[in-house]
Amino acid sequence: MSDSKIRGRAPNDLLAGTGLHPDVELALLRVRTRRHFLRTLGSGLGTLFMGTLAAKFGEAAKAAGVTSEGADLDFTRDGSSPLAALPPQFRAKVRRVIYLHMAGAPSQLELFEYKPELKRFDGQNCPPSFLAGKRFAFISGVPKLLGSQYPFHQTGESGHWISDRLPHLEKHIDDLCFIKSMRTEQFNHAPAQLLVHTGNPRLGYPSLGSWVLYGLGTVNQNLPGFIVLLSGGKSPDGGKQLWSSGFLPSVYQGVQCRSHGEPVLYLDNPPGVTRPLRRGMLDTIDEINRQTYATFGNPETVTRIAQYEMAFRMQMDATDAMDIRKEPDSVRARYGSKPGEASFANNCLVARRLAERGVRFVQLYHWGWDSHGADAKEALNLGFADRCREVDQPTAALLADLKSRGMLEDTLVVWGGEFGRTPMRENRGGQKMKYIGRDHNPGAFTVWMAGGGVKPGITHGQTDDMGYEIVKDPVEIRDLHATMLYLLGFDHHKLNYRFQGLEQKLTSVKPARVVAEILA
Repeated sequence: MSDSKIRGRAPNDLLAGTGLHPDVELALLRVRTRRHFLRTLGSGLGTLFMGTLAAKFGEAAKAAGVTSEGADLDFTRDGSSPLAALPPQFRAKVRRVIYLHMAGAPSQLELFEYKPELKRFDGQNCPPSFLAGKRFAFISGVPKLLGSQYPFHQTGESGHWISDRLPHLEKHIDDLCFIKSMRTEQFNHAPAQLLVHTGNPRLGYPSLGSWVLYGLGTVNQNLPGFIVLLSGGKSPDGGKQLWSSGFLPSVYQGVQCRSHGEPVLYLDNPPGVTRPLRRGMLDTIDEINRQTYATFGNPETVTRIAQYEMAFRMQMDATDAMDIRKEPDSVRARYGSKPGEASFANNCLVARRLAERGVRFVQLYHWGWDSHGADAKEALNLGFADRCREVDQPTAALLADLKSRGMLEDTLVVWGGEFGRTPMRENRGGQKMKYIGRDHNPGAFTVWMAGGGVKPGITHGQTDDMGYEIVKDPVEIRDLHATMLYLLGFDHHKLNYRFQGLEQKLTSVKPARVVAEILA
């Protein structure tokens, strides 16, 4: 139909009862060509045929005694509520996750790995066996072995060893479950961070938080189900891809919020725009998007509608949730938080406020742990100590706060970096450096967990006497992911999404196992 013929007919004759502006109706009619009609017709016939075929196969399977047990889970939702809560596959031990990522990879040898033999050989040449066939980010030549820069002691009923850098956290040592045998395939920051948070070192894959939100949804429809908070002055090397939804619908991506000012940039109404006016604008935009979805069927259109609506609801709820000034002075003092700062302390307090409001996954990134010794900020004896002070008190306060509120029993708290550090001192360019540092070590690092479903006060895995390689119970990144999904109520094989002809999973295609030894 030509534009002139369309213009010659009254809008009510063409799209009666739509209530749309005539110009909008005209734009919609222009895309309803014969080609679109034939395409829709073909899809309809194909759907009818496949439905009939599926029914026949279903009857045959039923007659043969085959059940649907083990079939893929159904994650479909009403288009108007893409974040609606869904039940887990089986009874979950955890309802929510707070993940504390120390971007840059903290040295386990200065925090949790007590290695007296390494201290005994401090300053001696690194054995050739430590260097043969290894790839390093910066080490060259023959570096010197480097003992821990801080004293260790045993504490708690569990008798864990811990350095003096975390005096607040050590009070909760018996609540922690250490995995000291983590390893990774990546030795550079960005791909290693991507692997930790998306299960893949390449771009374009959904993050752990996105998978959780896709599988479970969220109980509070007035806040995002996956929220990201940054501190430390810079973003992690992996950037926003670390909380991307990848090939999942974009409604499941993490929403970066701030613990000062507007929770989300441009969330507030501009000057002169009232809330009723904003509501009217959204109603009009939503109607246009619904018409577009009815025509093209693109799920991202539904996502757009949901995100506009979420933003409107967030204007009230997000501002309240992120406002730590509403906390008593005594609570802020326990965290060491100060309103108006972009600090890890503020973010930990916000994380607790979000968790108690039903946010499913809260991700905190704290930058600055890349302790190469290239300058004072990266020195193990200087900048590293500052990073410990920044996170020690807030982390301990978060654990205590969750526990006192009865939330730790169904909240999983995870703390760690993207890899470990070497037992030898970095000698960038083959030369001894002014400041003390360690290079990247993908072969061994430590992660601790606390809360629902994990055994408190235990250590899983073991490294050699130098803290260089794993000698007992190695745990891959995909094993950690499989374990976390299990605690949330999923078999990691079943939480999948069809993309590019494959049933994609967080744990990818390599074998992964739930680390049953740490489960309560």
